[in-house]
Amino acid sequence: MQFRDLKAQYDKYKNEIDAAIQEVINNTNFIGGKEVNMLEQRLADYVNVRHCITCANGTEAMTLLIMAWGIKEGDAVFVPDFTFFSTGEIVSFRGATPVFVDVDRDTFNIDTEKLEGSIIKVLREGKLTPKVIIPVDLFGLPANHIEIEKIAKKYNLKVLEDAAQGFGGSIKGKKACSFGDAATTSFFPAKPLGCYGDGGAIFTNDDQLAELLNSLKVHGKGDNKYDNVRIGVNSRLDSIQAAVLNVKLTAFIEHELEDVNRIYQLYTEKLKGIVETPIIPEGYLASFAQYTIKLKNKEERDNLQAKLLEEGIPSMVYYLKPMHKQGAFAQYEYDDSDFEVTNELCDTVLSLPMHPYLSKEDIVRVCNSILKILN
Repeated sequence: MQFRDLKAQYDKYKNEIDAAIQEVINNTNFIGGKEVNMLEQRLADYVNVRHCITCANGTEAMTLLIMAWGIKEGDAVFVPDFTFFSTGEIVSFRGATPVFVDVDRDTFNIDTEKLEGSIIKVLREGKLTPKVIIPVDLFGLPANHIEIEKIAKKYNLKVLEDAAQGFGGSIKGKKACSFGDAATTSFFPAKPLGCYGDGGAIFTNDDQLAELLNSLKVHGKGDNKYDNVRIGVNSRLDSIQAAVLNVKLTAFIEHELEDVNRIYQLYTEKLKGIVETPIIPEGYLASFAQYTIKLKNKEERDNLQAKLLEEGIPSMVYYLKPMHKQGAFAQYEYDDSDFEVTNELCDTVLSLPMHPYLSKEDIVRVCNSILKILN
């Protein structure tokens, strides 16, 4: 059994994927070109924003935005404590200060009450200037963007939606990657929409921002790549990855998002009352980058993971360590008591196999094993 079965997906779309890759090879147009242009237009249409700017990976997508907004030393950027390292990393990379915020126990996403409290605290201390909120759509569930945008407006902050795991999710029909001032996603292979290497994208309705990003991602180019008007980076999505993503985007739209939600329902029906299953608020749709359960304590979680592995069932822990305890952020002072929920989640969460090609038989096998082990 695979945790996320990319081979099953490839087997289903082998002819289309192989043909798409071969066309790029035949045309020898490996950087830019029609595949990238087509993908950007399709992604923008799907999310319902004016601009999609592809780039090398999801981390650089966020970095490019922080660069474009001029975030620098002395600025405060608010980041959930329970997420992958890169969301905080890109803040420190630009010399700004990440301010970590505890999360909601039910959704795993940034706690909006604690977010506002953190903003007020930074303003009172007067050492940093609050500039940006980076809510993460963790495990495929959009953050509480409605409330976050109200808070951002109140304190004149920008919002960068980190939808690396969230592509395909929505709130009352409004798609992930369309919230905030701009949004980013990742095409890392294991993501809801993944390529066969690294890739990322930025989404925005801001015409000027899109123009700036298209310059920054190609060495700060002006009219052409040999006319350099600013300091930028080299961060482009290659044409083979775009060709793969064009095939996979069709599959994602046609059935994969629906399939993972069907699998979510089946998992939840069978595990209800045995473990704490994911909670999807009313009006929300998740794309289920992961299906994450909660156990009673670390001992029970670790024992379950070990026993599942003995039975050939893979599982993963996202995340073993909170952001505020990462060694790379050791220079910042944090009160551990401010992160009660994140500390608990790091000891109790376990993600089960989840992908659109997971069979009903495999789901039943996983659930029966969990029931047997915990009883």
